[in-house]
Amino acid sequence: MPTDSELFAPCDLGPADYADILDLWRRAGLPVRAEGRDAPEAFARQLAGGAQRVIGVRNGETLAAVAVLTHDGRKGWINRMAVDPMYRRRGLAQRLIAEAERWFREDLGLEVYAALIEQHNSASLALFERAGYRPFDIVYMSKRLRSGA
Repeated sequence: MPTDSELFAPCDLGPADYADILDLWRRAGLPVRAEGRDAPEAFARQLAGGAQRVIGVRNGETLAAVAVLTHDGRKGWINRMAVDPMYRRRGLAQRLIAEAERWFREDLGLEVYAALIEQHNSASLALFERAGYRPFDIVYMSKRLRSGA
């Protein structure tokens, strides 16, 4: 019988996992822009660009957790992390954070890691604070060329 560490080890995800990723984001309550930046072509293009890696945790065929990792050459970003409500409180998000940090540090040589978290998301704020992240007073601003982007 596999241990939780073996069962819930992070793995790389790719374009073939696209439908599972979108399903998980929806189950976890994340917005999905399937016509914009989350469209299949955009997802594949972002992965092929080399500045993005998608990792997840599976329980058999079920995608239980996912995170999109990006970097700009100076800083690593943990984006769009989601855990299926049925798998929460089992350490899956912590495992994704640990693998993200390992990739940033060992494979990319980065020393600064970040995540954008909405203020109302107290569970994610607490998770990242427990992982050693500290909040900064920064205002996020965005310009979108179209509403679905």
